[in-house]
Amino acid sequence: MPRRLPLSLLGLALALSACAGAPASPGEDGVLRIVAATDVYGDIAASIAGDAAEVTSIISGTADPHQYQANGRVQLALSRADIVILNGGGYDDFADRMLAASGNDAVIVLTAVDLAGLDPAADGFNEHVWYHLPAMRALAAQLATAIGDADPALAEEAARRAEAFAGGLGSLEERIASLRERTAGIGVLITEPVPGYLLDALGMRNLTPPEFSAAIEEDSDVPPTLLQQVLDLLGDGSAQLVVYNAQTGGPQTDAVLDVAGELGIPAIGVSETLPDGVGYLEWQAAHPDAIERAVG
Repeated sequence: MPRRLPLSLLGLALALSACAGAPASPGEDGVLRIVAATDVYGDIAASIAGDAAEVTSIISGTADPHQYQANGRVQLALSRADIVILNGGGYDDFADRMLAASGNDAVIVLTAVDLAGLDPAADGFNEHVWYHLPAMRALAAQLATAIGDADPALAEEAARRAEAFAGGLGSLEERIASLRERTAGIGVLITEPVPGYLLDALGMRNLTPPEFSAAIEEDSDVPPTLLQQVLDLLGDGSAQLVVYNAQTGGPQTDAVLDVAGELGIPAIGVSETLPDGVGYLEWQAAHPDAIERAVG
């Protein structure tokens, strides 16, 4: 089950007060405003819109996104947005609620999970779709269309930028396809399902019991027998790599990393938001490079 981001009572109160007055009509002052749920989507938006748009990312930085507390500034940004980019799938429901309360009926909303054609109710659904490269290609194309709809004068340039972004994704997909020849079948343990789409693309075998990664993601206690089952996958050599969420932690994650370190099994950290000063394509390209070094 996807873990939902909390909305603080203070944020809710500010949100309701902020939307009490009628919001400005989108684009009435000539500024194209794009609001993205996270800086991952914000960076993609900036890549497609260039300097023609004012891009606001709600969640950014290295802290755990699941601990994010929304506030009145978020409500104001959503009320003035021309385009909003959400992840969907339960990941950023707080933004859905705040947007619905904003009175901004003219906004164009793009939801990455929907563009990926994924069903959040399906068994094993993974909401971390920024690791799903075809979904990001679809998002870029739809964003270029949305920019053109919001401001026809920007349509041609946005389409050109979306095509260039798709080219970058294509190069990355070729890199992953080539690396798959070496990584297919390798057993992996993950602390959370964050990198699932990347590992699938590389043909790697996720050996993690779903109950374990779900408990870690939900900040729930892991039964000792389940933790031992996971550690045994390291001890018997089944898992040759650990991929963990570097933005979260806890005793169970520490136990996995400690045993992996003792056994000389490489561990790679991934994240849900961008590292400082790194763009989306560069960030995604670093993952297969790290995996190649780890298993090489």
